Order: sequence, then structure tokens, then C-alpha cells
Amino acid sequence: MRKIPVYTHPAAGWPALISSTRKLMDYQTFLRGSVSVFKSNQPQGGFDCPGCAWPDHKSHKMLDVCENGIKVLASETMTTKADAKFFLDHTVTELQGWSGYELEHIGRLSEPLYYDAVQDHYLPISWQAAYEHVAEQLGQLDSPDEALFYTSGRVTNEPAFLFQLFVRCFGTNNLPDCSNMCHEPTSVMLGKQLGIGKATVKLEDFEQAKLILMFGQNPATNHPRMLEMLAHSHEQGCRIISINPMREQGLSKFRNPQKPTHMAAGQSDDMVDEVVQIQIGGDAALLTGLAKWLIENDKINTDFITTHTSGFEPLKQWLTEQSWADIQLGCGISQAEIINLAKLVADSPATICTWGMGITQHVQGDDNVAMITNLLLLMGMIGIDGAGASPVRGHSNVQGDRTMGIHERPKQSLLDSLERVFEHPMPQDNGLDVVAGAKAMIQGDIKAFFSMGGNYSVAAPDSNNIQQALTKNKLNVFVGTKLNETMLYPGANNLILPCLGRTERIVTTKGEQFATIEDSMCQIVPTQGTLKPVSDILKSEAQIVADIATQMFGSDSSIPWQAMGEDFNLIRDYIAQAIEGFENFNVRIRESERGFHLYHAARHRVWNTDSGKAQFEVPKYPITYVASQMAEKTSAFKIDAQNAQNTNDSQNIEQKVWQLTSVRSHDQFNTMIFGYQDRYRQTNRRDVLFMHPDEMTRLGWRKGDSIMVSRQDSHGEQRTLGPLVLTDMDIAANAVATYYPECNDLFDLDTHAPDSHIPAYKSVTVVLERVNTGELAASA
Repeated sequence: MRKIPVYTHPAAGWPALISSTRKLMDYQTFLRGSVSVFKSNQPQGGFDCPGCAWPDHKSHKMLDVCENGIKVLASETMTTKADAKFFLDHTVTELQGWSGYELEHIGRLSEPLYYDAVQDHYLPISWQAAYEHVAEQLGQLDSPDEALFYTSGRVTNEPAFLFQLFVRCFGTNNLPDCSNMCHEPTSVMLGKQLGIGKATVKLEDFEQAKLILMFGQNPATNHPRMLEMLAHSHEQGCRIISINPMREQGLSKFRNPQKPTHMAAGQSDDMVDEVVQIQIGGDAALLTGLAKWLIENDKINTDFITTHTSGFEPLKQWLTEQSWADIQLGCGISQAEIINLAKLVADSPATICTWGMGITQHVQGDDNVAMITNLLLLMGMIGIDGAGASPVRGHSNVQGDRTMGIHERPKQSLLDSLERVFEHPMPQDNGLDVVAGAKAMIQGDIKAFFSMGGNYSVAAPDSNNIQQALTKNKLNVFVGTKLNETMLYPGANNLILPCLGRTERIVTTKGEQFATIEDSMCQIVPTQGTLKPVSDILKSEAQIVADIATQMFGSDSSIPWQAMGEDFNLIRDYIAQAIEGFENFNVRIRESERGFHLYHAARHRVWNTDSGKAQFEVPKYPITYVASQMAEKTSAFKIDAQNAQNTNDSQNIEQKVWQLTSVRSHDQFNTMIFGYQDRYRQTNRRDVLFMHPDEMTRLGWRKGDSIMVSRQDSHGEQRTLGPLVLTDMDIAANAVATYYPECNDLFDLDTHAPDSHIPAYKSVTVVLERVNTGELAASA
């Protein structure tokens, strides 16, 4: 067995502090950024970190931010400007050739811009002229449904509520958001099974848990503040199991920067007790094995099942039909190992299942979430302390945006409530999500695209086709703080409207304003920037929406758009009337430093489902789905290879069928590329393909070889990526990984889960071809 190079240091610690400091200097914002670091996640006069959605602990810390959060803050607090001079110096065609890293570092957007096609430059435009242009172009559409309105998870509650109200008053429910690409199976399946598509736990439950099962997560890179809670849970005697195709080095030990003894004496806390190195896409199969053993050995909570659930017998029958051979084939874990894990579940009085996008972003992502929920229901682990479902959302307010009504498939109760409060008819037909919206735009059915933050074309699958579709639109509008790739594919009319960042003060005629967000565990917290805006003409997202709505609907509209844009208290008063759970919003948000927790019915064993009980769900896909896909592709490949050998021009090229997953590096957040270093995986380049060294040896390949990756999409079209540089990682057999979003053109818009429509970023079958041999460059 070949040795895998391992990152031997604990997660966080001095390397994290050094890296964070360097990033502040890299963005030339050391002093301004450092001030923001000490204000991040602070209960009084502070702002919620614009990074991940991990909750704040009830205990107060002088410094409550992680390495990734500091990188996000460095990006936002930089004072270098992407201003009119910058855009005069660079054509849009030139900027299309810049990398995400290069675009990320050019500076903050500081004035409204419009695209001049003749000059191929973005040029300054006044706010009023920009608003008039947006209103004119939207007004010329044949139908409101020809426009698509996208939202990023960084948008806070108040502008999100205003935005969805504007879009619905315009006449459409085309309100996709980044949830469609990350945790949509969570929202769909938890909603169906428990009555609400959110976490059933509070942060304090991690202090009482006795077993934590982590599915498809890499918190050391994606939400590092979780590490402290995992280390604390472990110290309290909780057993923690990581179920992941990759043995992530950032999960073994944690050196807490909050503990002086750790930093001075080189101490660290243990976190994960065991890694179950599952095959890519094998989670439902593993969970099937756990549930099967627990039922067959009478280790389930029969009283809870009888009193609180529906659908147990169909699930039990389905589990009986699943063979251990198929279970092992589906997950790559032996029956003995599965039974050992099942015994831990059986013996635990308080179990939390927590998961990230390694669970959701699969064709069978809905099934994965359903089986996690089934496991919790079998053991009665919903509605007790120290137990429950804990999906960890990626962006800071992606959950809050949905709560505020950013949803392409709104509940009738929301539409009825909005009509009652604002006395305005609301559109009744479901709108388009990210996948359907992108397809409609490619087909020419969408004529206008409006984005509140985010990098839509790069975050979504099939990036190139989406970007080309954007150029055919009549109107594209981008509200954001930084330039990104999606803004560089202008249509007939293209506008960039720069907004204030989370760290900056919002001051209106009504005084200084604060906003709110909702974290991953349903806590509503205030957020108030403290820094002077990087430009005097920047506006808040809420003000921009209010101004456009006023331009569209007239100043005599019955809805007080301008008043809401200037007074966030007024927005919250309307939220209190329209959104369930926010009654007396303005009072409650001020009663506690840490805000308030939204009522979660399932946490109290109240089930707002169709049956009135928690619902077991039988998976739709066979548990051998991924293995079958690989076998089918392998068989087809062998036939193609045999045919090629029978031709005169055939070449002796090494190839193999693999399952590929996308990953994020330690130097990025979503589509934001801060740098090229992935400290825990020990590489400083992004054009890499990760493979287990034993698999390299078996193939006769070596580190540094150039590899092409290809797949046939759902329409039979060939997609390719590469060449990529082969490098080693402790990853499951038959599996390879590469970086998101660079790999997104491998994924097509029709490869997604059936109900949630989540794109399959984490599991597609590919063919690898070695095209050149060579040693890995020194920079890797």
C-alpha cells in the first residue's frame, strides 16, 4: 500500500491565524479588515459574518470568527475599487478571460454601471437613469414570467422580504435562489416528513448529544466554527463518526485559537472517533443497512413510531426486500462494519445526524435525506434534548431568504398572507427554480435576468451555455459588491448596481439601520455593519429594491416602498404581519442580544404534515444506483474500446470508469476564490484530480500525470474537463475528486434529483484518460 501524504497539524491553530493575517494583507485591508474581525458575530453593535450559517453560541467571546470568515471579511472590506477608471482600462471581452481569483481581487464595485456594446466597456450611469432603464425593459416584456429573479444567501431578511414582494407585485413567482443548488433535498424531504424543512436542533443540543453522525461534511474547510462545538461535544463524552468518501485531515484534531494553552503549548482537542469511508453516492445504502439491522433486531423506538409516525410498514417491507449483498455493493462498507455502527445507534440515548452538500447534491439526494430522517424517526430522535436533524447550510442567510418568501414554489398560505397584508393580488402559478430557469433562458423563454448577489452562471451546471444565453437577454441586472463572471456576459441591456456590504453602516433619512438573518438552526439574530462604506454613493439592497419598485409602480402605489427602504423597522412590521413566527418582530429582536428562536413544530413533536404525523419515506432509487450506473458505463466503454481496437487508427490509451465528486478548497467560499492553497489537502493549484495512491499504482499512473475527464450527459452528449494534474488523496476506491466550480461544465441541467431538482454536483460517472506522464510541478 502506498503511503498518502497527510497534513499532520491540527485544524485551525497557528496556520489558520497566519493564513488569515496574510489574507487581510493580500486584500490590502489589514486595519479595516481587523476592525471588522472583532465586530463579527458580536451580540452588541456587531454584524453577522457574511460567510457560513453556523449559529452563534450563547456564551460571549471577544473574537468569534473563523479562518474562512476572515477571508470573506477581507474580500468585503477591501478599499480598492473596481471603479469607472478600472472598466475604462479593461474591455468586457478581456475580463472574460480573467480567472475567478483575478476577478475576486480587483476591488469593490463603487458606482452604477451600464454596458456599452460599441465600446465593449462598462460605463458609469446615474442611479435614476439605471432605475428608469430597468423599469422600462421589464415593462416591455410580454409576460412577467419572461423574467427570472435570483437571490444569493448573503441577502439579509429585510431586503429579501422586499425583493420577493416586488417580484410578486410585478407578477411572477420566478424566484430561484442558491437553496436550489445546495440544500433543496433537505427543504423538500424534511418538509414532507416532519412538516418543516429546517433543523430540529439548537446549538445547545450538541452539548448533550451522545452520538453525532456526520454525513458528507468537511467543516474544517466549509464551516470551521463547527469544529469548536465538535471538540466540545467529544470532550463531553459524545462519540463522533464521520461518514464521507474522503478522509479529511481537518477533522482529526482541532487547535482552538480561543484557548491560549492550545496556542502556546501546542495542545489540541480530538474530534472524530472514526471515519466510515463510504463510496460516493452510497449513503442511502449505508442507512438502509442501519435501518434494516435495527428493525430486525428490535432496537427501534416502537412507542414513538406508534404514537408519532405514519408509513412505517411500507418502509419495513421495503427494508426486508433489500439484501445485504446489495447494501454492501451500494455503499462499499462490509456488513460487519455496518452492524457495528448500527449498535452504536441502538445504544445512544441522544443522536444527532448532521449533514452537508455531500448528502444533498446527488440524483438520489432526496433519498439520502429521507433515509437520514427515517433513521432518526426509527429511534425517536426528534423532539428530545441532544438529538435531531442538523443540516448545515452554506451561506449565511440562505435559510432566512426562504423564510422571507424567496421561493419559486410558495405555499398558498404565504400568498394568501401577502394578499391580505398588502391588498394586492399575488401570482398563483409556481415559478422556475435554478435548473428550470437556466434551461428556459438557454431556450430563449427568459428575456430578463435580475440577480440579488451571487454568481449564477458559475454556481449552476452548464456554465458556458448559461453565459451564452445571458448575452441574448433583453435585460440583465446585477446587484452586488464584487465583479464576477456572470456579470461579464451582457445582453442587449446590462446594469451593475453596487450595494453596501454586511460590514458597512446603513444610514438613511430615518437614521442608522440594522438588519436580521436566520442561521442554520432557526435563530433570528440582528446584524449591523460598523464600517464607513467604501463609496459614498453605495446603497443598501433594500433601498435599491425600493427605488426600482417605486419607478415600476409609481410613487402613489398603495405599498410604501420608499418608506420601507429607509426604515427597516417598517419592513419588520410588515414581516410580522405576513410571515408566520415573526409576530411582534421589532420587540422580540431587541429583547435579547442573540435574537430569538423561531418556533419549530417538529421539535415539539407537532407534525404539520399531510398525515398529521411524522412520515417515513421509501427511497425512489435502488440502493445500488451508483454501482449500476458505473457497471453500465463500464460495459459500454468496453464495447467502445473493443470496437476501437478493431480499427486501423485505434490508439493504446489507458482509460477507466470512475465516480467523480466536486469539492471546495480551503481557500474558497462557494464560488469566491481567495487563493490557490488547499492546506489540508496539501496542494496550491486548482487544476488537479484527486485519486487514492493505491489506485494510481494499480493503473500504473503516478502523481503529476495529465488526465482528461469526460462523461456522457443525460442527452448523450460528450463533456470534457482537463487536462488535470493527478494528485493523491485518501479517497474511497473507484472515486476521484476535483474542484468546484471549475468542473461545472461536466454537469448538465437534466442530471438532478426528481423532486428537489438539485444538480448532481457530488456524484457523476466519468471516464478518465491519461494523456501525458510527468512529475507534479513544484508549485503543487
